[in-house]
Formats: sequence, C-alpha cells, structure tokens
Amino acid sequence: MRVVLVIGAGRSASSLIRYLLDKSEKENLHLIIGDLSLALAEKKTNKHPNATPIALDIFDEEQRKLAIQKADIVISMLPAHLHVEVAKDCLLYQKHMVTASYISDAMQALDKEAKANNLIFMNEIGLDPGIDHMSAMKVIDEIREKGGNMLLFESFCGGLVAPESDNNLWNYKFSWLPRNVVLAGQGGAAKFIQEGTYKYIPYCNLFRRTEFLEVEGYGKFEAYSNRDSLKYRSIYGLENILTLYRGTIRRVGFSKAWNMFVQLGMTDDSYVMEHSETMSYRQFVNSFLPYHPTDSVEIKMRLILKIDQDDIMWDKLVELDLFNANKIVGLKDATPAQILEKILSDSWTLEPHDKDMIVMYHKFGYKLNGVDTQIDSKMVCIGDDQTYTAMAKTVGLPVAMATLLILNGKITTPGVQLPINKEVYLPILKELEEYGVVFHEQVMPYFGYNPDKLLN
Repeated sequence: MRVVLVIGAGRSASSLIRYLLDKSEKENLHLIIGDLSLALAEKKTNKHPNATPIALDIFDEEQRKLAIQKADIVISMLPAHLHVEVAKDCLLYQKHMVTASYISDAMQALDKEAKANNLIFMNEIGLDPGIDHMSAMKVIDEIREKGGNMLLFESFCGGLVAPESDNNLWNYKFSWLPRNVVLAGQGGAAKFIQEGTYKYIPYCNLFRRTEFLEVEGYGKFEAYSNRDSLKYRSIYGLENILTLYRGTIRRVGFSKAWNMFVQLGMTDDSYVMEHSETMSYRQFVNSFLPYHPTDSVEIKMRLILKIDQDDIMWDKLVELDLFNANKIVGLKDATPAQILEKILSDSWTLEPHDKDMIVMYHKFGYKLNGVDTQIDSKMVCIGDDQTYTAMAKTVGLPVAMATLLILNGKITTPGVQLPINKEVYLPILKELEEYGVVFHEQVMPYFGYNPDKLLN
C-alpha cells in the first residue's frame, strides 16, 4: 500500500484524514497519523484498518526521520515554522511534501534542490492561503485567455460563526487560533493599491477603514485590509493592475468594536503585565485606564472610549464580562494580548452544537474589447459539527486532494510551489464542489471606485 504520513492531528486535520481514509481502499492508501498526543492521533484514525496512529515528537530527529523514511508522501499540518526540518528530511529521503502554510524564506530556499530531485513541495494549499489562490487564478486565467486586461482584483475571506449559531452581540466566535485573531493586523502597516495609487493603513487605524460586502442569503459583511496585498502582484502576474486589495471578513460592526481594544492597548503582545496570574478581569481593564479617586472602572472606560451607556458598543463590552472582579486571569507573566485572548475565549468559544462558516468573496475588474466588466465570485461554506468544521473542511480537503493528485501523477511540476497552475487548481476546485465548496460567479458592469461612472 502507498503510505501517507500526516504529521499533526489537530482541528484542521479532521476532514483531511477522513477524506483520505474514505479513499484508502480504492486508492490503496495506508495513513500513518503522527501527533505529539497519541490519544489525539488514535481519535482521528477511529480504529480504521488503513490507519496507524503513532506518537510523534517532531523535535526527536531519529523518530521524525524514521517516520518520513517509511512514507511515500508527507503532509505537514504543523505550525508553519516547523515545516522546514520536515522538508529537509523529505529531500534526504526523496519524498513529496504538502502543507497548508505560507511559503517561508527557508522553505523557498529548498526550491532548487527540490527541482533537482524532481520533488513536489506543495505549499499554501489550504483555505487562505489555498482556495483563495486557486479560485482567483481560475478566473484571472479565463479573463486573460479571452484577451482581457485586468484592472482590479479584490479578495476577501473570513472564518465566522454560522447564522444559526450566531447568538452574541459581536456576531463572532473563534473558529481558528484565537491568538491569530487577537494579533491580526500587527507587525506593519496594511499596504495595497487603489486606482493606481499606493495606500497604507497603520495598525492604529486599521479597524476603522473597512469595505462593505453583500452576500445573497447571508446579508451584509465588512472587511478590513490584510497586511500586505502588494506581494500578490507578482504571484498572480498582476504587475500593472490599478487596484489590488485583500481583506479579512467580519460581520458589520465587529471592526468598530474591536478598535476599542486596539485603542486601549489590550492587543499589545510586546510586554508582560505584573502579577497577571492573580489579576481579575476588572483589574486588567482598569490597568489601561487613568486613576480617579471616585469614578468607577465602568465610568472611566466610557469616558476614555467616548461611548454612552446606551451605546451598543458598551453592551458588547459588558457581554464579555470584562468588569467581573471575581474572574481571575490565572496566566503567569502574560501579555495584554494573551489576557485578552483568555477573556474572549470565555465568550467566543464554539459550543458543541455550534457551526462555523467560511465566506470568501473575489472581485475581478477587467477591460475586454474596449468594455469594462466586473465578475464577483462568492463562496459560503457551513461546517457540519465541531469536528468537521467549515474551517477544517476548507483547509484540510485541498491538502488531501493535492496529496492524492501528486501520488497519482496528476500533478507533476517539481519544486517549492503554491497552487496557481491549472494542473493543480482545476481538478481540486471541481472536486471541492462535491463537498459544498462552490463559487458562484456574477458578471456586472465595472465602475471601480466611482459608483456614478455609469451615469456620466
């Protein structure tokens, strides 16, 4: 049997493992599921005859090399910074490799050697990055093949809570790593280009500069800018495009509310707060407010944020139980961001019956035969349950499908790469539709950033 080694059996691996096990008989596959937690690996294999769970410590070189040596192809679902050591072993033992993570400089440095050994190191083949690349390149390639000239590309994606499970004032729950949500937008200004002009949004203003999106059947959303949209010019071959913007989707009102935490300094991850392990939630909030001999924490908070008691922003803060003097942080040497994550996890963790939702939205503006046209492409995916979430489905399924295509010789281009070639994106997008990941495209007149253009 052909051996597939899956390293990492976390939340994002659920749909991936189920897909490969469902195909294992027909495709002659045996899965080795390796995780630091043997119990978790056992849970994901579910006693399937074509699966073997193993305890695998990625930092144990001998153990790691032995597991990789036995495989025909390796899937790494580890945190991004841990992929490189796996990749080096894959080079040593001549194994193909698939990951859902962004291509790091260290991974890119292995490209020449991977090509020399005719090995495929497929990266960025999850959701975002992944499905965004594939669905975007499909339409961009179709426009180019017709002779069209790209004017605009905007791409938005968000992991949200499904409408039937949306029961808090923030219209949000964690469907992915909470830490990534808390730290979103930090590390540099957002950079993009609009109508030929470079634009920059510093972190302090990021959540007050949003775009609005409408998705039929699901209502209105907003999006704030991702950190660096400009790098996608070279990736997608859009060097001369007038508008290029990528953003993260949330429900309307989330960004304005989140901005309160940014302005207070609660998302800062650069320093440790003294005595954080014994600090109450109320004391945490008060740490960011000026001293006053008589005013309560609530009054000081409203004054510094300039919000009234009947403002929905205030209700959102109260809902999080931020002012509770009896709830203790319980984290030693914690940063403000770590403490905020702990507080939010109390309210924003998906309940066992909850479902999550992925929304992706692309806009393509182009000129063809002298006519400006726009295509809007939208995808909504709802999770099945807490194991097979929409996030696990959209991250894991493309990884699994790419793995099978590589094993079966359908993907043949060697090297360190992302899924922007037809041999990758066409079969995967087609198969994803069978699992409810469907893009609906709508053609309309293009007016860029001037809604009155068509009336002039």
